[in-house]
Amino acid sequence: MDDLNAAPPAPPPAAPAAAAAQSFDAALLAERDALRVLFPLPPARSRPAPAQRLRTAGLTGLVLALSTALLLWWNPAWRVERHATAIGEHRSIALADGSQITLDTASAVRVAWHLRSREAALLQGRARFDVAHDRLRPFTVDAGPVQVRVLGTVFDVQRRQGEVRVSVLRGLVQVQGSGQPAQPWLLHPGERLRIVGATPTQPEPVAPGDAEGAWVQGRLVFDRTPLRDALAEVQRYRSAPIRLYDDGRLGRQTLSGVFDTAQTDRLLDLLPEILNAKVQRQADGSVNISR
Repeated sequence: MDDLNAAPPAPPPAAPAAAAAQSFDAALLAERDALRVLFPLPPARSRPAPAQRLRTAGLTGLVLALSTALLLWWNPAWRVERHATAIGEHRSIALADGSQITLDTASAVRVAWHLRSREAALLQGRARFDVAHDRLRPFTVDAGPVQVRVLGTVFDVQRRQGEVRVSVLRGLVQVQGSGQPAQPWLLHPGERLRIVGATPTQPEPVAPGDAEGAWVQGRLVFDRTPLRDALAEVQRYRSAPIRLYDDGRLGRQTLSGVFDTAQTDRLLDLLPEILNAKVQRQADGSVNISR
């Protein structure tokens, strides 16, 4: 009986477990302090006041606006294309904006795309420009002392021996010469402007062959054209020289007809039948023409 009523034995002392827990916590604290020393946190930044935030936003907007204005004023070119043809070659180039350039023989053109403009430079020869309309980005052609400005039209520009010719087939163009007053010439369809040196002459009718687009189709059209001028045009399609021994009368004789630019030899062979001229071919391919 005494054993049944006896109190249960007391649990073992908890001192060892508590000591182990305290040791583990101390190790964690030491490890955390060591990590803080090795990898310190950045100092906390105070939230800017509303007025300071407004000033920062305004300054950022001002910088962006000035940068945009400077970029538009500078109007840099973001793309440049160069195209050229050999002697006797014709070539048509389709531009990314829908415009088209047709290059005549021995011609070269450079086209630059800008933010606010489309700028072409006729370096030599002749080109026909069929320009797609773009009110925000006008199209200009630089031909040495002459600049042609247009929004959408078809026109020819030719550079030859210190002279520039601009012929309008459709639309309107403005022609500005460096030796001209501030007011540019306004050319209408069917008009041609010749600029000798840097001074434009009075507009004149477009030559029949140019109006019909003869050179684009590979044809030379002469309508009572002086022989010296006709031979200068033929020379553009030949690499071997043509020499005219003019006695003062031969070069003034006129030539009329339609000829193929790919068969200039045939044209020269016909001269004795058309004019009072003698054609002598040389071993190097050159041709001498005399009375």
